[in-house]
Formats: sequence, structure tokens, C-alpha cells
Amino acid sequence: MNRKSILIVDDEPDICQLLGITLSKMGLETQTASTFDSAQKLLCHQQFDLCLTDMRLPDGNGLDLVRHIQNNSPHTPVAVITAHGKMETAIQAMKLGAFDFINKPVDLKILRNLIEDALNINYSSDSKSFNLIGESECILQLKTQIEKIARSQAPVYISGQSGVGKELVARLIHQNSPRREKPFIPVNCGAIPIELMESEFFGHKKGSFTGAHQDKMGFFQAAHQGTLFLDEVADLPPNMQVKLLRGIQEKSFRPVGDTKEHSADVRFLCATHKDLSKLVQTGFFREDLFYRLNVIEIKVPSLIQRINDIPLLVTYILKKIIPNDVTIPKVSVETLEALKQYSFPGNIRELENILERAYTLSDGKEILTTDLQLPLQARKMHSHDFNMSLDEHLEQVEKEAILKALDETKGNKTLAAKLLGVTFRTLRYRLKKLGIDDDSES
Repeated sequence: MNRKSILIVDDEPDICQLLGITLSKMGLETQTASTFDSAQKLLCHQQFDLCLTDMRLPDGNGLDLVRHIQNNSPHTPVAVITAHGKMETAIQAMKLGAFDFINKPVDLKILRNLIEDALNINYSSDSKSFNLIGESECILQLKTQIEKIARSQAPVYISGQSGVGKELVARLIHQNSPRREKPFIPVNCGAIPIELMESEFFGHKKGSFTGAHQDKMGFFQAAHQGTLFLDEVADLPPNMQVKLLRGIQEKSFRPVGDTKEHSADVRFLCATHKDLSKLVQTGFFREDLFYRLNVIEIKVPSLIQRINDIPLLVTYILKKIIPNDVTIPKVSVETLEALKQYSFPGNIRELENILERAYTLSDGKEILTTDLQLPLQARKMHSHDFNMSLDEHLEQVEKEAILKALDETKGNKTLAAKLLGVTFRTLRYRLKKLGIDDDSES
């Protein structure tokens, strides 16, 4: 069996010797280069399983080598060795595609863990289990991004509208990463009561507060050696933002009521439908935490940006919601066209809800346009047929949908609310906000 081969790039002989001995004890072969130029030559003639490079080289720097490897040997993970406290440089290296970083003086235990994670990467096609449905250009680009980002240990900020599939993207990053055999822990930050947040994230010791009848494992401990996905991270209160930042930077946590720090080897992925950079500007989200979480940003496109994927999505969703022993109904051309013309403010999640309702209302053999019960057979948005902002356009679409529902129910707001799929209270609120006359209590 061939031994794994590691390239060490550093102009300090003592460091090269230390790393060489450590890796040799792990059963790995090593080669060393003291300059950027000599490293390039070795990389041209040999395939390495991992490259460890110092940030400062006599004829260049580690960032140049990261770029070179990404361009010429993208399947070779590269980790950079940085001077202690040079976090900005380490983040820049990971943005360029570095797998991870390690500080000087090198902690050999951390080094061994890093190498084990890096060499666990499997690039065979069998390891790719993408469930992103679509063939549009933006989805193909997203799949490529996921494959590349999965190789890294860098924190990732996943942005996009509600319902586009941000958690799916997070799961795919984890599934295609060296951590895929370890836990993936999703956390909805907006669903945890503020008074329980510290205990939920870091755990607690028995007796640490009233009701703590036994030790509890927190998210950090549960995700050890795996991935922690913080959904709706913008909803974290200020005190938890401080504690989370410390946990990420120190790679450790302290359970409530405990006196000891516990190490946490966790990769962080986060997402929100809010504009996190604007929340930073307005002071609602810590800037230092934002930059620690937003090392790499990946944007998930809205459904209206990939409207030609709708036929494939419809087929996939119907297969998912209909029992295996039941024949999948046909979907008429007119029905597909109606879906393509709709604006989908709720994206994929809304499409799933519409199709589930349509299948229930259909005769089981074919789904017709009338089965969809869309709020409005919306015109497809083309840049040449309206001169307004997106918010103005969506407000106009909503207003037209409400007026149409009121017209069809002859002004009966209770029936109109049912037709629109909202509560009567919600309809009253929308009528007031949109400036539509609301004298009647019907």
C-alpha cells in the first residue's frame, strides 16, 4: 500500500525537521522545500496528498503557494503555518482555498488532528451525493462551489432568501467534507429561548441552576469533530454573540456551572435570510463575529433566478411527497407555465407547499392549473416591463392578489383569507399596510 506523501515548505530547518519527524511517526512520507520556487518545481513533477507551507518564504509567501496549488492541483489540500495572532492572514488564506491553518509555535497534537482530517478527504465521484436539483447555470456554479468549499475547514456564511434551501447546502458541504462521518448539528438560533441559550450551546453541569437535574451536552460538544450549522444566526442576542465568538476563536467552551474548559474541534457553517452586513453597520450584530463566520460566503439563488429548473423540481418534489406505490400524476404544460410565471416569494419551500396542496385537490391523474390555487397568475418579471424596485413590484403583486381574492368572494374577507391561504388577522394587517379600504368586518 502506497504511503501518503506530504510536502513541507519552510525555510527554517528546525521546523522542517520537527514536522518531518512528527509525520514520519504517523507513517507518512515527506519532502521539503525551502522556497516558493523549489516548491513549485516539486509540485510540477509529483502529486502530493497534502502541502504544509509557512506563510513567509524567501521568494514569496504562503498565499502565493495556495493560489498556485488551487490553480494547478486543486485536489491537493494545503494548510498554512502562521505566526501567532495573525488571524487576518489565516482567514485570507482560507478564502483563497487553504484547507486550514496552524499557529506557531506548532502544537503537535493540533497538527496531527489537522493532517488526519486533511488526508480523510476522498475525491472519488462516489463520495459526491448532491441533491441540488436543477441544471441552470447558477445551480451548476453552486454545486462547484460546494465541492470546493467542502475541502476546507473555513467557516462558511450561507446567504439567501427564505425557503431557497440554505440548510440543504450546509448538509451537502458537510457530506462532502472530511468530517462527513461525524455529526452534523443544525441549530435554529431564532427558536431557542434567550434564557436557555448558553445551556443549549455549551451544556451545563448537574445542579448548576434550578432544574439542572443532570449533566447536559451542548451543541458544541455534540458537534465535536463534526459540523455545527447555525441557522438564522442573525437572531443571536448580543451576550451569546460574545460567547460564540470566544468559542470559535479559542476552540473551547465551558459548560454552565463547570470550572474547566473543554476543547471543541468544530467546523462552523451559518445562514440567515437577513442582510448580516447591514446588521453589522447598524450595531445589531458584532463585526468581529461576522468576520469570523464570514470567511467564505456562498449565495443560494432564489427560485426566480432559476425558473427553468421548475419542471425538474416539480418531478422531484412529486416523487418525494407521493407514496411509492402510487402513480405520479401528469403535470400539464399549462400548469408548468403557470408555475414559471409565478414570483415565488417563498422559493422552493413554497413550491413544495403548492404542489402538495395541488396533488390533494387533483383527481390523482393530472395536476391542472386550477389545482395550484396560486394567489396570482403572476407575470414573469422581465426588466423591460416594469420600472420599479423589487420591493415595490412584490407589494404590487400582493395588492393585486388580495384585490382579486376580494373580488371573487364579493368582498367577504373571511372567505378571501381562506382563498389566499392566510389567517383573517393577517389579511386585515396586510389590507391596512397596503392602504386598501377595510371598513367591513366580514
